[in-house]
Amino acid sequence: MSLYYVQKFLFELNRDESMQAAYMADRAAVLEPFELTDEETQALVEPDIGLLFHLGVNGQILMHFAALHQVEWADYLQRMRDGVAVHGPVREGVYAITGYAGVDAARTTPDEGGN
Repeated sequence: MSLYYVQKFLFELNRDESMQAAYMADRAAVLEPFELTDEETQALVEPDIGLLFHLGVNGQILMHFAALHQVEWADYLQRMRDGVAVHGPVREGVYAITGYAGVDAARTTPDEGGN
């Protein structure tokens, strides 16, 4: 998983209009210089907002990518929810469920030992 490179790509894409034009013309070619997995590349080429969120992409970066693809705000939020429903919890990054104060993230319900 190369979350850093996905977010670096998106950060640069969000700020650079010439990169946006190149991305829209040939998405795969623009992604080549970045060290991405096949899954990450696929999510950026499609674009799959839900999968990118699941992979751990920061929502502040992701929302600009969604806007580039004409995704309305409500649809953007729904795509993130759908990504979690389809792919599971966020894998890493700021939105990952990591637990707290001695509580394992996998144990979050009272009947499973969570508080």
